[in-house]
Amino acid sequence: MKLLFASLIALAIASPAAAQTKKARANPRPKVEASAAVPILLSPEAARVAAWVAASKDNRALPYAIIDKVNAALFLFDASGEQLDAVPVLIGIASGDEATPGVGSKKLSDLGPAEKTTPAGRYLAKFGLPVAGERVLWVDYATSVALHPIPADASPKEKRRERMLSPTPTDNRITFGCINVPRAFYSAKLRPGFRRKGGYVYILPDTKPIDEVFPRLRTMPAMG
Repeated sequence: MKLLFASLIALAIASPAAAQTKKARANPRPKVEASAAVPILLSPEAARVAAWVAASKDNRALPYAIIDKVNAALFLFDASGEQLDAVPVLIGIASGDEATPGVGSKKLSDLGPAEKTTPAGRYLAKFGLPVAGERVLWVDYATSVALHPIPADASPKEKRRERMLSPTPTDNRITFGCINVPRAFYSAKLRPGFRRKGGYVYILPDTKPIDEVFPRLRTMPAMG
């Protein structure tokens, strides 16, 4: 079993036009597009969860993903524990590791700011009923948390694509609780692996201690 604890993802983005006006030079706009490979590395917490899953076979011979909310990153593994990819993600606007009771039955327009969280935990994710005409990977159907590309009807004012491509995770909180991933990654890697039987999604906490969310981590020896 091969477990990789770091990965490099190249975000191939078109480079700016060579010609620039003097005004543009004097007032450059903040860049959100990467011109070189951007490292997306497992944090110590994510590496700890990855080691535990691989050693204990907690994924039950299914592919799995680890989502690091603090660093707005997703790490994809195959059923044997080999890391396949790492990509940036967009997550819920609000910090917090619990879903508000009854949030799954509410309309998006009725959600309050504090209810727009991406809950932490271990989930058996499967493809299911479509949203806006497209089947999605439901992480937790009861709380309406799904994993999918940026919706086509997302408001341009939210600048979701720019947020996803920015070099830091500080602006990646914009969704109502769902996890947005790059469309090419979703189509080419995540969907093929999870399509038949689903897979596990481990969402790391951003407010709770990680051992509280994943108690079995306490049985693993300390790393390093």
